[in-house]
Amino acid sequence: MSLQSLALIENWPVPTAAAGAVRADGTVLGTHGPAGQRFPLASVTKPLAAYAVLVAYEEGAVEFDEPAGPEGSTVRHLLAHTSGLAFDEHRVTAPPGERRLYSNAGFEVLGDHVAKATEIPFGEYLRQAVLEPLGMTSTSLDGSPAKDGVSSVSDLLRFAAELQAPRLLDPRTVAEATLTVQYPGTKGVLPGYGHQNPNDWGLGFEIRDSKSPHWTGSSSSPRTFGHFGQSGTFLWVDPEAGVASVALTDRAFGPWAVEAWPAFTDSVLRELRG
Repeated sequence: MSLQSLALIENWPVPTAAAGAVRADGTVLGTHGPAGQRFPLASVTKPLAAYAVLVAYEEGAVEFDEPAGPEGSTVRHLLAHTSGLAFDEHRVTAPPGERRLYSNAGFEVLGDHVAKATEIPFGEYLRQAVLEPLGMTSTSLDGSPAKDGVSSVSDLLRFAAELQAPRLLDPRTVAEATLTVQYPGTKGVLPGYGHQNPNDWGLGFEIRDSKSPHWTGSSSSPRTFGHFGQSGTFLWVDPEAGVASVALTDRAFGPWAVEAWPAFTDSVLRELRG
């Protein structure tokens, strides 16, 4: 089958958009738009960076609960946005574990920590650990592990298939990162969507749960996880539906996305459910 609902991106008020969907077994259910075009990912970089950290964990280079970042903070805190670091500054604004403070700075500290532990620059480690094994040849990271990734829909569908049926990692490690809420009950702001209580996250992946408003669909299961980016990009996986979807654009996130994305997601899920 080829999902007709992917064509909804034609109606988005953006210069260029590409989208696709993939099953856990790697079956691509369709793409629409230039699936091979490279787009800046913004924060959709974070799930890729997090996956590299998970590889470093399984290789024994880092432990989730070892010190990293501000005093009292760990690798786990940094992955779960609870280190207390500010959004875009290397400045502490809360004690570790107390609030969900979404932090680019936290992911930059994390990248430096893994680079030091592995003695490999983080962008290169990501390439060796994740991108190359998955055949993600149009993906690169030159700069911040929080926001400077560049990729294509075709590549991210490979990653989305891996998230659903891991080959590079133990499925238990991936479940800890994508399905297990870290520091349950933690409040915080979901960028673009305001205060959420609780604001649930795994390790580098946002977990939908009962958040409202949200960038996924009204019919997305609470177990849905993923990430969106300020460059007008998203990747979500819905384990209940057994599908993942990716959309990349060249227009910054804004009210257009708040309106368009949930309708797109609901349409994809509705078509799959027949």
